[in-house]
Amino acid sequence: MLAFYRKYWKTVFDIALVVLTVYLIMFAFSQLYAIAAPIFLALIIFWIIEPLARKLARRGIPKSIASALSVMLFVLVILGSLIGAGIIFTQQVGDIVSSIPTHQEAIVKQIAGISEFLQDKYKDLPGDVATKMNTYFQDFASKAAKWMTSFLNWLVTHVASFSTFVMNFGIAVVLAYFLSTEIESWRKITQDKTPRTFKKAFVFLKENVFRGIGAYLKAQLKLISITFTLVFISLTLLDVGHAFTIALLSALFDILPLLGVPVIFVPWIIYMFIVGNTTMAIWLTVVLVVTMATRQFLEPKITGNTLGVSAFTMLSFMIVSLSLFGIAGLILAPILLILLKALYDQGYFQRWIRMPVDEFDSNPLVPNVEPSAESSTPSHTNATADEHYKA
Repeated sequence: MLAFYRKYWKTVFDIALVVLTVYLIMFAFSQLYAIAAPIFLALIIFWIIEPLARKLARRGIPKSIASALSVMLFVLVILGSLIGAGIIFTQQVGDIVSSIPTHQEAIVKQIAGISEFLQDKYKDLPGDVATKMNTYFQDFASKAAKWMTSFLNWLVTHVASFSTFVMNFGIAVVLAYFLSTEIESWRKITQDKTPRTFKKAFVFLKENVFRGIGAYLKAQLKLISITFTLVFISLTLLDVGHAFTIALLSALFDILPLLGVPVIFVPWIIYMFIVGNTTMAIWLTVVLVVTMATRQFLEPKITGNTLGVSAFTMLSFMIVSLSLFGIAGLILAPILLILLKALYDQGYFQRWIRMPVDEFDSNPLVPNVEPSAESSTPSHTNATADEHYKA
């Protein structure tokens, strides 16, 4: 054991420093997010409204007016859409919750009929088989109904509780407006006062992390929009009630790599088969297959290699971050994971972490595909960093 510690203590120490740094970053961000959530929301709103404000300013409109017009359009479109979708979603989820006992009773009746049929068909079965089957399925249906009711009520509660969101959203909109009008002065201050080391770090983040996150978010938005459209149109054509809410839930679950649309459709299809609505069950199966096949076909074309991180790794890291740091950890997890992947690809871990000599045939910290000369350079010249930082 002593020889093992002598051989690996440097490696363990270096890895522990990296893990501690990641933990401290996420802890600091979670604390800042708890006390300054409107500021982070303002940065997102600024990122959305600034392109239109810049276009209007280039056409001769004063920047303050251009920013105000961009903010007004954003508020009208985004807030109007959120409020409209929230009202529809809340009403339809309430209807679904109120109808759950009826569906539960229908399942229990069907199971009772099946158990009685089996009891009459096979006389040799023990007399209590039908009773046990009814008891088991009644318990299962009751638990499933309670779980679904709790989940939908939780959704309604969080969607309907707009007070905190509206307050943060209002503050964020005001902050985003002022940031848009003052962005040039802020850029000049940061350009003149920021140390070169931080400028180089910003360039690295911009080229290797922020662009990947932006591409990933755009790709996921396209995919869930396609899922929502397919499910909504299909259910509308099938004359299914609450098509909007079901399509929205399907799109939300579609974000999760290990869950997806089947979480909504598979129990629904099973229920339709149990209650004897075979035609609807078959059509729902077709909708599910078409939706999943479309996503599988389009996902490589839309996402490409936007992240370079496997879905399993990303989801696992997000789950751990959510457990440790709450919603702030969930937000920061993809950014940190992509940053770590970029540091690995460009050979930083190879320089930072000391590996035991003659222990590996090839260093595990050396990426399989060597990056290009331009991307593998650990730092840019000061002039290049200044130019990127201005951008």
